[in-house]
Amino acid sequence: MKKASDILSHLVTLPQFKYLKQQYCYKKYIKLLTPKYQKAIAFVYIKEHTLFIALTHPGFKMELNYNKDLLKSLLTHLSTHDKQCSMMKATGVVVFHSKYHPVEERQEPFDSIPYYKEQASSNFEIHSQDKRLIRYFERIKEEIRCNK
Repeated sequence: MKKASDILSHLVTLPQFKYLKQQYCYKKYIKLLTPKYQKAIAFVYIKEHTLFIALTHPGFKMELNYNKDLLKSLLTHLSTHDKQCSMMKATGVVVFHSKYHPVEERQEPFDSIPYYKEQASSNFEIHSQDKRLIRYFERIKEEIRCNK
């Protein structure tokens, strides 16, 4: 019986699935970069021997423009050392900001008002002769009964 990895590796070699191989190489290229650049890059593709790098934020554009030689040399090293990525050759690099990029899922903090079950009981005795104080304690007893 064939393993799933054998079947997938066979499918990748078929001509109609050549884009799967390219996606593998694009992801591998991004993983070779530093973590700062990995965070900055939304996606990468090669078209007409030009490497296009889409950024998640326009602030990264200037920094990556200064490092175009590094990006290009890393691509040539990847294509020479990895046989699967030998088709990844580019003569130029274009860096641009993309508004279409995978958005990181941020979980909003869950704020809720905690509701607690009333633990006090309203069966306490009042040992006072002051009528005003007795009225206050009776109100407190009533509040406790309502909260149960």
